[in-house]
Amino acid sequence: MKPRILIIDDEPLLRWSAGKKCEEWGYEPVTAADCHEARERMQAENPELVLLDVRLPDGNGVDLLREMRGGGFNGPIVLITADPKLDDIKTALRLGAYDYLAKPINFDELHVTIANALESGRMREELGALREQVKQSSGYHEAIGPSEAMQKLLAFVRRIAASEASVVLLQGESGTGKDLIAKVLHYHSSRADRPFIAINCSAIPESLLEAELFGHERGAFTDAKTMKKGLLETAHGGTLFLDEIGEMPLPLQAKILRVLEGQSFRRLGGVKDMVVDVRLITASNRNLEDAVRTGQFRQDLFYRLMVIPIFIPPLRSRRDDLLPLSLFFISHYNQRFRKKIRGLTPEAEQWILHYDWPGNVRELKNAIQRAMILEDGEWLRSQYLPVGGTDHSAPPAPSPASLPEAQWTPARSLHNDRLIPHFEIPAVGTSLEGVEQHLVEQAMAQCHGNQSQAARLLDISRDAMRYKIKKFNLEKSEEIEK
Repeated sequence: MKPRILIIDDEPLLRWSAGKKCEEWGYEPVTAADCHEARERMQAENPELVLLDVRLPDGNGVDLLREMRGGGFNGPIVLITADPKLDDIKTALRLGAYDYLAKPINFDELHVTIANALESGRMREELGALREQVKQSSGYHEAIGPSEAMQKLLAFVRRIAASEASVVLLQGESGTGKDLIAKVLHYHSSRADRPFIAINCSAIPESLLEAELFGHERGAFTDAKTMKKGLLETAHGGTLFLDEIGEMPLPLQAKILRVLEGQSFRRLGGVKDMVVDVRLITASNRNLEDAVRTGQFRQDLFYRLMVIPIFIPPLRSRRDDLLPLSLFFISHYNQRFRKKIRGLTPEAEQWILHYDWPGNVRELKNAIQRAMILEDGEWLRSQYLPVGGTDHSAPPAPSPASLPEAQWTPARSLHNDRLIPHFEIPAVGTSLEGVEQHLVEQAMAQCHGNQSQAARLLDISRDAMRYKIKKFNLEKSEEIEK
């Protein structure tokens, strides 16, 4: 299809002549004489490029440009003006105009400008597609889970990403996905088209870490034969992610604090301050407050980083994410290993749901990867899941919140003239708190959410029942009663 060009100008002769030239050059011209007609044409014709006069009978071209950008038009806009005022041009360029041409129009210049603008637009679309591929391949979407805790966390993270916050601290156990949350913060921000640079402070020797971060001038030290940019300079306009910042040496912590305070630094061996615009995301699985008390982390840097702290909950506290994440990893490794595994067997699901995953998402991902390599059937079996670092022939003890109904057997026993249920403890053991939670859930279900009746069934007060509902996060039962 021919690229469609919308020509907006109140001069009929210019519209006609520009339209004829566009036809000669292989484009499809569409014309409008004022702002009102231009709005109609924009909606009906969906042009690839707009030629826009600054002075129109019913408005200003710069205001119309602002309106087009606000309405979602991302194609190139070339201004046409008989009176090229500097303020109008500066405003238009700031709003995203591609270029401007002065009247009377030089059609050779117009031809080149249109061709370059359309090519620039195509390159921008291709770049956008490539950026989207980078987002997907970066794996940051792996952090998404259906649990309420994770959804609340992601909503907060996206809110921070869209803000102007320049410092964010991620805290959580090892393997919870702090690096993935860092990518969410980057790719959901206005910095998404700029670099995302990550470095693990514990993985680089102290003698090299400073040079990696700040770069160096030629001759700064023995092997510095050329000038080298550091990661701070490379990340200009984007995001620098410092993982395991709690392992950073104290002298280097002081230099990072200077960067945060002044957005400037010096290369090693340099004498000139380098100004950078960087969002700094830091992460630690250590308790930095304890590190401050023991003198292993600077107090002033700690308070500077704590402006926006984000805590990522461990996987064991968001069990609703276990199976969705497992299926996501199965899909991922199906593509990587060219397999067609359909999902998990019921036994494998129980393995995953009953294990506490001290290594969090990283451990789950590695477990699924290993099982996928060994599995040759259609369904992933529990025998290939290396829970806890070993294979198992018997299931782990059930967690407090997931006691199977099948383990409960009816029996009659009298206690204070009241009939109570009898529970046979399974061979693998169980949790007393889990038994209590199961009884509370059964009582609430049997009484259709009526707390008073459920309390009488368990021979406890209504206040005690309220406490246990809150303790086991069963507030939904209270909503049913109300």
